[in-house]
Amino acid sequence: MKVVGIIPARYGSTRFPGKPLALINDKPMIQHTYERALKAKRIDELIVATDDDHIFEVVQGFGGEAVLTFTIFKSGTDRVAAVARNIEADIIVNLQADEPLIDPSSIDQAIEAVAEDPQVKVSTLKCRIKKEGELIDPNVVKVVTNKKGEALYFSRAPIPYCFRENRLHYKHIGLYVFRRDFLFAFTDLPPSALEETEGLEQLRILENGYPIKVVETEYEGIGVDTREDLEKVEAILS
Repeated sequence: MKVVGIIPARYGSTRFPGKPLALINDKPMIQHTYERALKAKRIDELIVATDDDHIFEVVQGFGGEAVLTFTIFKSGTDRVAAVARNIEADIIVNLQADEPLIDPSSIDQAIEAVAEDPQVKVSTLKCRIKKEGELIDPNVVKVVTNKKGEALYFSRAPIPYCFRENRLHYKHIGLYVFRRDFLFAFTDLPPSALEETEGLEQLRILENGYPIKVVETEYEGIGVDTREDLEKVEAILS
């Protein structure tokens, strides 16, 4: 099975314009993300999908593969689907440009969940929440799963409610692995009510009755949403 990873990277950002080009130890963030993802053993090809000439040139400059997508898209997944329609692949991996510390082995775990089970149409990742602040942070998405490891719900709220002391909370890591045909089926669906309420597009999948396989990983996921996050990542890499 051919697996293609696509990293949607747009220049515009409300909180952090030009985020993919922000330097971390003298290297643009998109390069850190690209080079980490390239270490995943199950990815055969890796592409950056961008709406910005400068990002396109930077990616090509460090030897990466990039595609310009000038159309205005509602989400990164829509941008990924637009690029995926023009390539041959069995599985498409949607990687976030603002995850410069993404763990290659975790990417492989999510890919294997789809590649090894023909019933799985889409997979993603979760990890245990260890910091109290993350539980109440609406920017940290929480996920609850069933005994088969399928998502029951994603929320910005702290779920499940902690009735007893033995807490079992997980945060969602925004990486998605799609069977190619299901990616198109998903992006062709209209936005759902829960999706618009929470601001989480993966709820569109659940609300339309499709399961999402959620793989647990040790990688905690450190996304860069602000310049303060950038400084934290830089400190870790240093």
